[in-house]
Amino acid sequence: MTPDPFLMTRRAALVRAGCGFGALAFQALAAAAAPGLLPGGPLAPRIPPRAARAKRVVFLFMQGGPSQVDSFDHKPALERHDGRTLAFDDARALANTGARGTEQRVLKSPWRFRRHGGSGRWVSELFPHIARRVDDLCFLHGLHTEGVAHGPATLFLHCGSTNFVRPSLGSWVSYGLGTENDNLPGFVTLSPSLGNGGARNWGAAFLPAVHQGTPFGFAGQTPGSSVRLRWLPEAGSDPEAVRRRWDLARGLNAAQAERWPGDPAAEAVIESFERGWRLQSEAPAILDLASESPETLSLYGIGEGPTDEFGRQCLAARRLCEAGVRFVQVTYGDNSANPRWDQHSDLPRHAVHARATDKPVAGLLEDLRRRGLLEDTLVWWGGEFGRTPYAEKNGTGRDHNPGGFTAWLAGGGVKAGHAHGATDELGHLAVEGRCHLHDLHATLLHLLGLDHERLTFRHDGRDHRLTDVHGEVIRDILA
Repeated sequence: MTPDPFLMTRRAALVRAGCGFGALAFQALAAAAAPGLLPGGPLAPRIPPRAARAKRVVFLFMQGGPSQVDSFDHKPALERHDGRTLAFDDARALANTGARGTEQRVLKSPWRFRRHGGSGRWVSELFPHIARRVDDLCFLHGLHTEGVAHGPATLFLHCGSTNFVRPSLGSWVSYGLGTENDNLPGFVTLSPSLGNGGARNWGAAFLPAVHQGTPFGFAGQTPGSSVRLRWLPEAGSDPEAVRRRWDLARGLNAAQAERWPGDPAAEAVIESFERGWRLQSEAPAILDLASESPETLSLYGIGEGPTDEFGRQCLAARRLCEAGVRFVQVTYGDNSANPRWDQHSDLPRHAVHARATDKPVAGLLEDLRRRGLLEDTLVWWGGEFGRTPYAEKNGTGRDHNPGGFTAWLAGGGVKAGHAHGATDELGHLAVEGRCHLHDLHATLLHLLGLDHERLTFRHDGRDHRLTDVHGEVIRDILA
């Protein structure tokens, strides 16, 4: 009897598939081993796989959601319709009940807008200093995002997810590019908020722990301390005593390494101690602003009351960039339930926060330009979402608006004096050049020379990336 060619014994199947099983096992081993086999260690500087326009990022996080229609998204129709009751798709109503077309009272901006610079971009009188730098900026007016509340929206801004524990953007950048200074982290966050996700917003999640952000200070600390590192030896400390304590700690770490050889968690802790020892020898000089000229201090508004604190953070960011840190985040925020830009009532308080940040941000842009750093430094200004063009509960403030808002970029390979996308007539929903936050993340990585689809890490049986299965590079804004 002739054997049926389509039938196969169990033994024959195993013989034929054996090589395939081996290949799969080898692939899994290679993927698992890759993070630990990077030449020079996990934070060694690496050449990106494609030409990079930017070497580093400074993210100016305006926590709480500044209003686009009161800052950079000029909407004359708000004047015409002020006080009228119109139907809007309210973000909270859609999220909670699915209700559409709720009646809301239109609220015009309390601030006048004017065109500025050779590009003629609109800026409100809230930001007179940034207005003078408008020809350096690339506005994204058609942004939209996930999450109606601050917690999920802030996590999405930083990690690309509203609920799952995922690595933050700065950690992905550190993982992809390393640091240019072995004595400093690849990712530093200045005065981060402990609310709305807290440490997850600068955490590494399942990436090697060495890539998590290093916080310098925390939001809400005593003024003047927001860019200081805790636990550094105090001035006048005996250097020999400090060295003896470190030698003791190093000996204990070595004993732990022998007890758990090859354990990644133990290795990460030991590496953090080693880097911390090197950090304390270099960071204090970087964070000491006394060496800066009076003209530079004035440029950032340092020593000028409302601008002093955020000015110090912005100047420290510039110094960290010069020292080789890849990703620096500067947070204007606090640890309260209602973050600083969160004006559900009393919208005029936006002026308080604009006054505190306007001059320092403009000073940072000018200082980077003077030093030749703006060309390869990507500056990103924005919050977790925008605000509604109507009065919340017919009051004096605006509610959260993830459906349409503005952020801007400068330097690092983006078109200067450019505006991309638009919201509708009243500034509520993105309607032209719509860019999801996944698209912005993809674009930031692209400008750093990283492919958001290829920058992956295998965890729990699949490859993860910052943009998950989404994201398109916003090519219209590339210079």
